[in-house]
Amino acid sequence: MRLGRIVGRVTCSRQTPCADGKKLLLVQPLRWEDAAPAGDPVVAADAVGSGASELVFWVASREAIAAFEDAPCVDAAVVGIVDGCHFPPPAGEASSRGGLEPSAQGV
Repeated sequence: MRLGRIVGRVTCSRQTPCADGKKLLLVQPLRWEDAAPAGDPVVAADAVGSGASELVFWVASREAIAAFEDAPCVDAAVVGIVDGCHFPPPAGEASSRGGLEPSAQGV
């Protein structure tokens, strides 16, 4: 799974029938280390009801198709909404890097 932030919504005047009824979102991939942008945004079908600016898990390729019961023709899918995460310090380090909070500035 990959980390991303919802940065927009994609609307289509025409689309293939296998994509009918799917909400298409624009997801900015993020790095796990610091939540900095990691590449160009991707269009992903929403499988969990996520919304604007939410921090999400997303998958690509074959895993994206498995997120839906009707096996649509999608290449990426949002499969989870991140409420927060904590990174324990590496062995031998006393301080923690903190956590990644969805509401944090710049995340």
